[in-house]
Amino acid sequence: MKYFWLFLCFFISLSSVAQTKIKGQVIDFDSKVPIAFASISYDNKKFNADWEGKFTIDVKDIKIPARINFKGYYEKTFYPQKEIQFITIKLVNDLNEKKTEIHTDIEVNNIIKKVIENRKSNDPEKGLSTFQYKNYEYLQITANPDSISSKIDTIYKKRFLRKPTIKLDSTNYKFKKFSEKQHLYQTEKVNLIQHHQKQSKETILATRMAGFEQPIYEYLGLKLISYSVYENPFEILEIPVQNPISNYGRRLYNYKLIDTVKIEGRSSYRIYFEPKKLNTNRLRGLLYIDSQNYAISQAYFRIYGVVNINATYTFDYKKEFDIWFPKNRKFRVSKGNNHEDIKILGGTIKFSSSLEEIENNNATDHAFVIIESTPFDIEINKKVEISKPRVKIEIPENSLKRDNEYWSVFKKESLDKRKLRTYTSIDSLSLSEKIEHKIFLGRKIINGYVPISIFDIDLRSIVKYNNFEGFRFGLGAVTNSKLSKKYKVAFYGAYGLKDEEFKFGITPSYLADKNSETWISASYSEDIYEIAQTNFVTDSRRFKIYDPRPINISTFYNNKMSSAFIESKFLPKTSSYFGISHNQIQPLFDYTFINDGKSYTNYTITALQLAIQWNPFSNYMQTPVGKIEYEKRHPKFSIQYTQTLPNLLENDFVFSKLDFKTYYELPFLSGQKSSILLQTGIAFGDVPITHLYSIVPNNLNRDAILQRITFAGKNSFETMYFNEFFSNKYASLQLKHTFNKIRLGYKINPEFTIVTRMAVGSNNKNNQHVGIGYKTLEDGFFESGVECNKIFKGFGLVAFYRYGPNQLPNFDDNIAIKVSYYLDLGF
Repeated sequence: MKYFWLFLCFFISLSSVAQTKIKGQVIDFDSKVPIAFASISYDNKKFNADWEGKFTIDVKDIKIPARINFKGYYEKTFYPQKEIQFITIKLVNDLNEKKTEIHTDIEVNNIIKKVIENRKSNDPEKGLSTFQYKNYEYLQITANPDSISSKIDTIYKKRFLRKPTIKLDSTNYKFKKFSEKQHLYQTEKVNLIQHHQKQSKETILATRMAGFEQPIYEYLGLKLISYSVYENPFEILEIPVQNPISNYGRRLYNYKLIDTVKIEGRSSYRIYFEPKKLNTNRLRGLLYIDSQNYAISQAYFRIYGVVNINATYTFDYKKEFDIWFPKNRKFRVSKGNNHEDIKILGGTIKFSSSLEEIENNNATDHAFVIIESTPFDIEINKKVEISKPRVKIEIPENSLKRDNEYWSVFKKESLDKRKLRTYTSIDSLSLSEKIEHKIFLGRKIINGYVPISIFDIDLRSIVKYNNFEGFRFGLGAVTNSKLSKKYKVAFYGAYGLKDEEFKFGITPSYLADKNSETWISASYSEDIYEIAQTNFVTDSRRFKIYDPRPINISTFYNNKMSSAFIESKFLPKTSSYFGISHNQIQPLFDYTFINDGKSYTNYTITALQLAIQWNPFSNYMQTPVGKIEYEKRHPKFSIQYTQTLPNLLENDFVFSKLDFKTYYELPFLSGQKSSILLQTGIAFGDVPITHLYSIVPNNLNRDAILQRITFAGKNSFETMYFNEFFSNKYASLQLKHTFNKIRLGYKINPEFTIVTRMAVGSNNKNNQHVGIGYKTLEDGFFESGVECNKIFKGFGLVAFYRYGPNQLPNFDDNIAIKVSYYLDLGF
């Protein structure tokens, strides 16, 4: 017994000095972003966390404190507990400490400078004369079943002004069982990447998507992440971010030289980089820089924010070309620290807000996206022939019909049973719910049509309202490919209850060339039009459930128009229009135009019109169903020229008009976006008021603010009265910034936009227009306001204030309050 107690005491004494390892991670208290290489002091020893803020401590005595330090943060002290295996340390910003560059020093700066200097020779697209390779890419939306709780929760559902309801929620349990059997979604493609003399092209060799016989072509054009680590801007989820090895990137990032390692037998510097503003969601990560040619031999990128993004790039060293060529790219997206719902990949995957997570424990928030691409059959500096170089992506018909034997080559050694079940189950789901048909229908509706047999019914022609016609009821349609792929006929008819007049139009068309989508058309119509408005004929047609501005317009003109025109996309990245029209015009208001001593109340205009929309930064793909602008980038430019033809078909006036528009939209990874719209026009010659410029006014000339409440337009001047200004030359500028939705209460999540609009113009022939009074814009027009959109069921409120030289004497007259409405079709 004595020996037993001696042994027990000896064991206890050993236990008291035995070491226990605990792991931890250092993160920012506010942003939850890991703090790389934080300094840790414990038991008179100092060491650093790794680049993801992770560390391990050998605990000797729970009475010994550990201290965590990082420049710009308050020191944090904690006592390691042996029973705690993992601890998260949250450091708080020291607002009193001046922020400085904490990483960048001369040595690492010189390395980054040499990387930038050698970028052209190390980037395969610039350093190699030609290359081509095939690439297998696999996208998977999945979840780890082990991370999902299988318990059935009791949840309390809030109700407005009523007691909350209580119910059992088995979402987690069902989602766990589903995830154990299969992935949520998956798609694969094999593509051929070719590069020759600064030209690059992607040809889809094979593609398949779970649930679809025909792929969603827009997905095949998604650029979820940049293929090249040298590209600037670098792209993450189609959002551009500044590359840390660009010239401007050095202003945004700090760098730290960690150590030197061997990759494929070559010495490489390991350099960590992070944003100078630590709370931003720019890139951070590790770059492995070849110490001989200063090329990137490996790279890890991270973004922590509304979503967490991890990207890994590996390379093979091609000794004969002295270049590191892509070997593998892997990309993962998971839920981050978001305060609003996030939808990515067109809503295929949704992360509910972090605020809702505690309340609802949304099971799908455990889902994540994995994209992996692996190049093979690589050919460098060999002859490369690029067919159809005008399109960036080509999808041949045969790429949609690959059999299972073709895909079996790309199976990994470890067979993924969940992958096989995903194709089978989702194909069945797609068939039962007719998902493909819904997507086809959605594409039609977003352009304003509903297909019925051989006709696509025009939704915009069914009902309208304005002050002149009152309610306007009609029916319009265009024949579709079920009738003919070479011919189509568009037609409509409408009747106004207030003016008691019938309007109609018909346009037969012939497809002259399928590849360039060249249509030759003729048209005849008798209808009314708003005066002094510029419509760019190359603008894409988008469905709107209503057009708000014409509701309050009472000044229209009747036009009997005959025309012939050609529409085509034969020039790269353009849509073009060329036509001739004969217009018999009758103003439907008190108006006389004086020209060369002669008075006109009705007149005829015969004119040529040439219009081009140029999207130089967008990219296009050629598909079996036509050309698609898959990468819509800004700015975009539209130019339109109109010239009347003297002494032809009874034309009364000689004048020319030149109109220009450019639009730029800048999206941010956080979900916010900014936009700029610049529009100008100039008219030369004798121009009647029906064809001048009034710059899209949208305000009623009434005394009280509440009497002026109406619907807001998308890009209209909300404080400018109808028919207040007319110009024969003008320029307008609109600036907008849209913030993320704000969570105010039960289903009330408004989206705020701040807007500033300004315009300037002139009219040097005012004495020609009799019967209508107006002002000119020499001194400029200015308004600013706030839009609170999507408050409830798509409805919102906007408020604008008019200021500057054309400000009105009464304060109330400068204020405009409007109702906004946004229809979310969900496509």
